[in-house]
Amino acid sequence: MADLLEPVMKKKVIVTGGTGYIGSHTAVELIASGFEVVIIDNLCNSDVTVLDGIRAITGIKPVFYDYDLCDMAKLEEVFAAEGKIDAIIHFAAFKAVGESVRKPLDYYRNNLGSLINLLAVMDKHGTTSLVFSSSCTVYGQPDTLPVTESSPVREAASPYGYTKQAGEVIIRDTMAARADQKAISLRYFNPIGAHPTAHIGELPRGVPENLVPFITQTAIGLRDELKVFGNDYDTPDGSCIRDYLHVVDLARAHVTALKRLLEGRNRSNFEVFNLGTGTGVSVLEAIASFERATGIKLNYSITSRRPGDIEKIWADPSLANRELNWKTEITLDESMETAWRWEKKIRNKS
Repeated sequence: MADLLEPVMKKKVIVTGGTGYIGSHTAVELIASGFEVVIIDNLCNSDVTVLDGIRAITGIKPVFYDYDLCDMAKLEEVFAAEGKIDAIIHFAAFKAVGESVRKPLDYYRNNLGSLINLLAVMDKHGTTSLVFSSSCTVYGQPDTLPVTESSPVREAASPYGYTKQAGEVIIRDTMAARADQKAISLRYFNPIGAHPTAHIGELPRGVPENLVPFITQTAIGLRDELKVFGNDYDTPDGSCIRDYLHVVDLARAHVTALKRLLEGRNRSNFEVFNLGTGTGVSVLEAIASFERATGIKLNYSITSRRPGDIEKIWADPSLANRELNWKTEITLDESMETAWRWEKKIRNKS
Protein backbone atom coordinates (compact mmCIF):
# COMPACT_ATOMS: atom_id res chain seq x y z
CA MET A 1 0.00 0.00 0.00
CA ALA A 2 2.84 2.37 0.81
CA ASP A 3 4.22 1.94 -2.68
CA LEU A 4 0.95 3.22 -4.12
CA LEU A 5 1.30 6.46 -2.18
CA GLU A 6 4.79 7.25 -3.42
CA PRO A 7 4.91 10.08 -5.99
CA VAL A 8 5.38 9.15 -9.63
CA MET A 9 8.78 10.42 -10.72
CA LYS A 10 8.88 12.40 -13.92
CA LYS A 11 10.96 10.97 -16.74
CA LYS A 12 14.08 13.09 -17.17
CA VAL A 13 15.06 13.95 -20.75
CA ILE A 14 18.20 15.69 -21.98
CA VAL A 15 17.52 17.92 -24.99
CA THR A 16 20.75 18.78 -26.77
CA GLY A 17 20.53 22.00 -28.73
CA GLY A 18 17.49 22.81 -26.62
CA THR A 19 17.75 26.58 -26.94
CA GLY A 20 17.73 26.24 -30.72
CA TYR A 21 14.74 26.60 -32.98
CA ILE A 22 13.32 23.07 -33.00
CA GLY A 23 14.84 22.13 -29.66
CA SER A 24 13.13 24.95 -27.77
CA HIS A 25 9.72 24.13 -29.23
CA THR A 26 10.27 20.47 -28.35
CA ALA A 27 11.24 21.41 -24.80
CA VAL A 28 7.89 23.21 -24.49
CA GLU A 29 5.97 20.17 -25.71
CA LEU A 30 7.93 17.85 -23.42
CA ILE A 31 7.19 19.98 -20.38
CA ALA A 32 3.52 20.13 -21.38
CA SER A 33 3.55 16.32 -21.51
CA GLY A 34 4.96 16.01 -17.99
CA PHE A 35 8.66 15.40 -18.68
CA GLU A 36 11.52 16.95 -16.75
CA VAL A 37 13.76 18.70 -19.28
CA VAL A 38 17.50 19.30 -19.06
CA ILE A 39 19.00 21.38 -21.87
CA ILE A 40 22.59 21.27 -23.12
CA ASP A 41 23.52 23.94 -25.67
CA ASN A 42 26.70 25.89 -26.37
CA LEU A 43 24.67 28.84 -27.72
CA CYS A 44 26.66 28.96 -30.95
CA ASN A 45 23.46 29.45 -32.93
CA SER A 46 20.94 30.40 -30.26
CA ASP A 47 20.44 32.73 -27.31
CA VAL A 48 20.11 32.04 -23.59
CA THR A 49 17.01 34.27 -23.45
CA VAL A 50 15.14 31.43 -25.17
CA LEU A 51 14.95 29.84 -21.71
CA ASP A 52 12.80 32.78 -20.61
CA GLY A 53 10.54 32.17 -23.58
CA ILE A 54 10.13 28.53 -22.58
CA ARG A 55 9.28 29.62 -19.04
CA ALA A 56 6.78 32.20 -20.31
CA ILE A 57 4.90 29.45 -22.15
CA THR A 58 5.17 26.60 -19.64
CA GLY A 59 5.82 28.24 -16.27
CA ILE A 60 9.00 26.17 -15.98
CA LYS A 61 12.58 27.17 -16.80
CA PRO A 62 14.54 24.03 -17.67
CA VAL A 63 17.88 23.19 -16.11
CA PHE A 64 20.49 24.50 -18.54
CA TYR A 65 24.14 23.70 -19.23
CA ASP A 66 26.15 26.01 -21.50
CA TYR A 67 28.38 23.17 -22.68
CA ASP A 68 29.76 21.93 -25.98
CA LEU A 69 28.98 18.26 -26.64
CA CYS A 70 32.37 17.84 -28.29
CA ASP A 71 33.88 18.32 -24.81
CA MET A 72 33.55 14.86 -23.27
CA ALA A 73 34.54 16.05 -19.79
CA LYS A 74 31.70 18.60 -19.74
CA LEU A 75 29.25 15.99 -20.97
CA GLU A 76 30.30 13.67 -18.16
CA GLU A 77 29.68 16.50 -15.69
CA VAL A 78 26.06 16.77 -16.80
CA PHE A 79 25.35 13.08 -16.35
CA ALA A 80 27.11 13.04 -12.99
CA ALA A 81 25.13 16.03 -11.75
CA GLU A 82 21.71 15.00 -13.05
CA GLY A 83 21.60 11.38 -11.97
CA LYS A 84 19.36 9.03 -13.93
CA ILE A 85 18.64 10.26 -17.45
CA ASP A 86 15.78 8.32 -19.04
CA ALA A 87 16.20 9.55 -22.61
CA ILE A 88 17.93 11.98 -24.94
CA ILE A 89 16.62 14.01 -27.85
CA HIS A 90 19.62 15.06 -29.91
CA PHE A 91 19.26 18.27 -31.93
CA ALA A 92 22.67 19.88 -31.40
CA ALA A 93 24.31 20.19 -34.82
CA PHE A 94 25.30 22.72 -37.42
CA LYS A 95 22.46 22.72 -39.94
CA ALA A 96 22.83 25.05 -42.92
CA VAL A 97 23.30 23.38 -46.31
CA GLY A 98 25.07 26.34 -47.92
CA GLU A 99 27.39 26.90 -44.97
CA SER A 100 28.32 23.21 -44.92
CA VAL A 101 29.51 23.47 -48.52
CA ARG A 102 31.77 26.34 -47.49
CA LYS A 103 32.93 24.81 -44.18
CA PRO A 104 32.80 21.01 -44.50
CA LEU A 105 35.34 20.18 -41.78
CA ASP A 106 33.43 22.24 -39.22
CA TYR A 107 30.34 20.17 -39.97
CA TYR A 108 32.07 16.80 -39.83
CA ARG A 109 33.89 17.63 -36.60
CA ASN A 110 30.91 19.09 -34.78
CA ASN A 111 28.00 16.97 -35.99
CA LEU A 112 29.69 13.58 -35.86
CA GLY A 113 32.03 14.18 -32.91
CA SER A 114 29.21 15.36 -30.67
CA LEU A 115 27.05 12.37 -31.57
CA ILE A 116 29.82 9.87 -30.85
CA ASN A 117 30.48 11.48 -27.46
CA LEU A 118 26.79 11.40 -26.62
CA LEU A 119 26.42 7.71 -27.51
CA ALA A 120 29.45 6.84 -25.39
CA VAL A 121 28.18 8.69 -22.32
CA MET A 122 24.67 7.36 -22.85
CA ASP A 123 25.97 3.79 -22.65
CA LYS A 124 28.17 4.47 -19.63
CA HIS A 125 25.31 5.95 -17.60
CA GLY A 126 22.54 3.55 -18.59
CA THR A 127 20.36 5.84 -20.70
CA THR A 128 18.40 3.57 -23.01
CA SER A 129 16.38 5.78 -25.39
CA LEU A 130 17.50 8.24 -28.07
CA VAL A 131 15.56 10.34 -30.56
CA PHE A 132 17.79 11.70 -33.31
CA SER A 133 17.13 14.84 -35.30
CA SER A 134 17.72 13.76 -38.88
CA SER A 135 16.70 15.25 -42.20
CA CYS A 136 15.20 14.57 -45.59
CA THR A 137 18.61 15.52 -47.00
CA VAL A 138 19.60 11.86 -46.49
CA TYR A 139 17.58 11.05 -49.62
CA GLY A 140 19.49 13.43 -51.86
CA GLN A 141 17.49 14.07 -55.04
CA PRO A 142 15.03 11.15 -55.11
CA ASP A 143 13.97 9.49 -58.34
CA THR A 144 10.42 8.99 -57.11
CA LEU A 145 8.17 11.31 -55.13
CA PRO A 146 6.82 11.44 -52.50
CA VAL A 147 9.66 10.03 -50.42
CA THR A 148 9.01 7.03 -48.19
CA GLU A 149 11.27 5.56 -45.51
CA SER A 150 12.22 2.82 -47.97
CA SER A 151 13.40 5.32 -50.59
CA PRO A 152 17.11 4.92 -51.33
CA VAL A 153 19.57 6.96 -49.32
CA ARG A 154 21.58 8.55 -52.10
CA GLU A 155 24.88 10.38 -52.19
CA ALA A 156 24.40 13.52 -50.15
CA ALA A 157 24.21 16.84 -51.96
CA SER A 158 26.08 18.64 -49.14
CA PRO A 159 28.37 17.95 -46.18
CA TYR A 160 25.42 18.73 -43.89
CA GLY A 161 23.38 16.00 -45.58
CA TYR A 162 26.26 13.57 -45.27
CA THR A 163 26.57 14.19 -41.52
CA LYS A 164 22.93 13.18 -41.16
CA GLN A 165 23.48 10.04 -43.25
CA ALA A 166 26.61 9.13 -41.31
CA GLY A 167 24.91 9.95 -38.01
CA GLU A 168 22.13 7.49 -38.76
CA VAL A 169 24.64 4.77 -39.65
CA ILE A 170 26.57 5.40 -36.42
CA ILE A 171 23.37 5.16 -34.38
CA ARG A 172 22.10 2.07 -36.23
CA ASP A 173 25.35 0.19 -35.74
CA THR A 174 25.61 1.28 -32.11
CA MET A 175 22.05 0.17 -31.33
CA ALA A 176 22.72 -3.18 -33.01
CA ALA A 177 25.59 -3.73 -30.58
CA ARG A 178 23.54 -2.76 -27.51
CA ALA A 179 20.56 -4.99 -26.82
CA ASP A 180 19.22 -2.72 -24.06
CA GLN A 181 19.21 0.52 -26.08
CA LYS A 182 16.91 1.83 -28.80
CA ALA A 183 16.67 4.85 -31.06
CA ILE A 184 14.36 6.59 -33.49
CA SER A 185 15.64 8.79 -36.28
CA LEU A 186 13.18 11.46 -37.40
CA ARG A 187 13.82 12.56 -40.96
CA TYR A 188 12.01 15.82 -41.16
CA PHE A 189 11.51 18.08 -44.05
CA ASN A 190 11.37 21.90 -43.75
CA PRO A 191 10.24 23.31 -40.39
CA ILE A 192 8.85 26.85 -40.42
CA GLY A 193 6.83 29.19 -38.24
CA ALA A 194 6.99 30.02 -34.54
CA HIS A 195 5.13 29.25 -31.35
CA PRO A 196 1.68 30.89 -31.49
CA THR A 197 2.48 32.87 -28.33
CA ALA A 198 5.49 34.42 -30.13
CA HIS A 199 7.59 33.72 -27.04
CA ILE A 200 9.97 31.50 -29.07
CA GLY A 201 10.74 31.15 -32.75
CA GLU A 202 13.54 30.90 -35.30
CA LEU A 203 16.45 33.20 -34.46
CA PRO A 204 19.20 32.84 -37.08
CA ARG A 205 22.58 34.44 -36.56
CA GLY A 206 23.63 36.78 -39.36
CA VAL A 207 22.16 36.29 -42.82
CA PRO A 208 19.54 33.52 -42.75
CA GLU A 209 20.28 30.35 -44.70
CA ASN A 210 16.64 29.24 -44.67
CA LEU A 211 13.78 30.66 -46.71
CA VAL A 212 11.15 31.76 -44.19
CA PRO A 213 13.36 33.84 -41.87
CA PHE A 214 14.76 35.54 -44.96
CA ILE A 215 11.18 36.24 -46.06
CA THR A 216 10.25 37.76 -42.71
CA GLN A 217 13.46 39.78 -42.44
CA THR A 218 12.85 41.17 -45.93
CA ALA A 219 9.25 42.00 -45.07
CA ILE A 220 10.27 43.92 -41.96
CA GLY A 221 13.01 45.82 -43.78
CA LEU A 222 16.08 44.15 -42.33
CA ARG A 223 16.98 42.78 -45.79
CA ASP A 224 16.64 44.83 -48.96
CA GLU A 225 15.62 41.94 -51.13
CA LEU A 226 14.80 38.24 -51.03
CA LYS A 227 16.74 36.19 -53.55
CA VAL A 228 15.11 33.14 -55.10
CA PHE A 229 17.89 30.70 -56.00
CA GLY A 230 16.95 29.55 -59.49
CA ASN A 231 13.80 29.52 -61.62
CA ASP A 232 14.97 26.97 -64.19
CA TYR A 233 14.37 23.77 -62.21
CA ASP A 234 12.09 21.05 -63.56
CA THR A 235 9.14 22.20 -61.45
CA PRO A 236 5.84 23.89 -62.41
CA ASP A 237 7.12 27.42 -61.72
CA GLY A 238 10.86 26.70 -62.01
CA SER A 239 11.69 27.20 -58.33
CA CYS A 240 12.70 24.48 -55.86
CA ILE A 241 10.00 22.49 -54.10
CA ARG A 242 10.05 21.56 -50.42
CA ASP A 243 7.67 20.16 -47.80
CA TYR A 244 7.11 22.88 -45.18
CA LEU A 245 5.72 21.87 -41.78
CA HIS A 246 5.07 23.98 -38.71
CA VAL A 247 7.67 23.69 -35.96
CA VAL A 248 5.06 22.95 -33.27
CA ASP A 249 3.75 20.01 -35.29
CA LEU A 250 7.33 18.84 -35.62
CA ALA A 251 8.02 19.26 -31.89
CA ARG A 252 4.99 17.15 -31.02
CA ALA A 253 6.31 14.36 -33.22
CA HIS A 254 9.45 14.19 -31.07
CA VAL A 255 7.33 13.71 -27.97
CA THR A 256 5.30 10.93 -29.55
CA ALA A 257 8.49 9.22 -30.76
CA LEU A 258 10.01 9.47 -27.29
CA LYS A 259 6.92 7.98 -25.68
CA ARG A 260 7.04 5.12 -28.19
CA LEU A 261 10.55 4.25 -27.02
CA LEU A 262 9.91 4.68 -23.30
CA GLU A 263 6.73 2.60 -23.47
CA GLY A 264 8.45 -0.16 -25.46
CA ARG A 265 6.20 0.13 -28.49
CA ASN A 266 9.08 0.30 -30.97
CA ARG A 267 9.24 -2.59 -33.45
CA SER A 268 13.04 -2.67 -33.58
CA ASN A 269 15.92 -1.02 -31.75
CA PHE A 270 16.39 1.48 -34.61
CA GLU A 271 13.43 2.98 -36.42
CA VAL A 272 13.14 5.74 -39.00
CA PHE A 273 10.18 8.03 -39.71
CA ASN A 274 9.60 10.80 -42.24
CA LEU A 275 7.97 13.93 -40.85
CA GLY A 276 6.24 16.21 -43.33
CA THR A 277 2.87 17.35 -44.61
CA GLY A 278 2.95 15.22 -47.73
CA THR A 279 2.58 18.28 -49.95
CA GLY A 280 5.30 19.91 -52.02
CA VAL A 281 5.41 23.71 -52.06
CA SER A 282 7.65 25.74 -54.35
CA VAL A 283 9.66 28.74 -53.21
CA LEU A 284 7.40 31.03 -55.21
CA GLU A 285 4.32 29.40 -53.71
CA ALA A 286 5.79 29.92 -50.23
CA ILE A 287 6.30 33.60 -51.01
CA ALA A 288 2.68 33.84 -52.20
CA SER A 289 1.52 32.17 -48.98
CA PHE A 290 3.34 34.74 -46.86
CA GLU A 291 1.88 37.59 -48.89
CA ARG A 292 -1.59 36.09 -48.57
CA ALA A 293 -1.29 35.48 -44.81
CA THR A 294 0.12 38.91 -43.95
CA GLY A 295 -1.05 41.24 -46.72
CA ILE A 296 2.57 42.30 -47.31
CA LYS A 297 4.09 42.41 -50.78
CA LEU A 298 7.64 41.05 -50.79
CA ASN A 299 10.53 42.50 -52.73
CA TYR A 300 12.27 39.53 -54.37
CA SER A 301 14.34 38.71 -57.42
CA ILE A 302 15.50 35.58 -59.20
CA THR A 303 19.18 34.71 -59.03
CA SER A 304 21.38 31.75 -59.91
CA ARG A 305 21.08 28.33 -58.31
CA ARG A 306 22.69 27.76 -54.92
CA PRO A 307 25.28 24.97 -54.51
CA GLY A 308 23.98 22.02 -52.50
CA ASP A 309 20.29 22.62 -53.18
CA ILE A 310 18.23 19.75 -54.54
CA GLU A 311 15.43 20.34 -57.02
CA LYS A 312 12.33 18.95 -55.34
CA ILE A 313 11.40 16.75 -52.43
CA TRP A 314 8.37 16.11 -50.26
CA ALA A 315 7.36 13.42 -47.82
CA ASP A 316 5.08 10.47 -47.66
CA PRO A 317 4.32 10.74 -43.92
CA SER A 318 1.92 7.78 -43.79
CA LEU A 319 4.22 5.60 -41.65
CA ALA A 320 4.49 8.31 -38.98
CA ASN A 321 0.77 8.94 -39.27
CA ARG A 322 0.10 5.28 -38.56
CA GLU A 323 2.85 4.22 -36.14
CA LEU A 324 3.30 7.44 -34.17
CA ASN A 325 -0.36 8.50 -34.41
CA TRP A 326 0.94 11.87 -35.58
CA LYS A 327 0.10 14.20 -38.42
CA THR A 328 0.56 17.86 -39.20
CA GLU A 329 -2.31 20.15 -38.23
CA ILE A 330 -1.12 23.70 -38.92
CA THR A 331 -1.51 25.08 -42.45
CA LEU A 332 1.12 26.82 -44.56
CA ASP A 333 -0.63 30.19 -44.30
CA GLU A 334 -0.97 29.80 -40.52
CA SER A 335 2.72 28.91 -40.34
CA MET A 336 3.65 32.06 -42.25
CA GLU A 337 1.46 34.18 -39.98
CA THR A 338 3.18 32.84 -36.83
CA ALA A 339 6.60 33.44 -38.39
CA TRP A 340 5.61 37.03 -39.10
CA ARG A 341 4.20 37.51 -35.59
CA TRP A 342 7.54 36.32 -34.16
CA GLU A 343 9.57 38.56 -36.48
CA LYS A 344 7.57 41.62 -35.45
CA LYS A 345 8.01 40.81 -31.77
CA ILE A 346 11.81 40.42 -31.88
CA ARG A 347 12.08 43.68 -33.88
CA ASN A 348 9.77 45.42 -31.36
CA LYS A 349 7.20 46.31 -34.00
CA SER A 350 3.47 45.91 -33.68
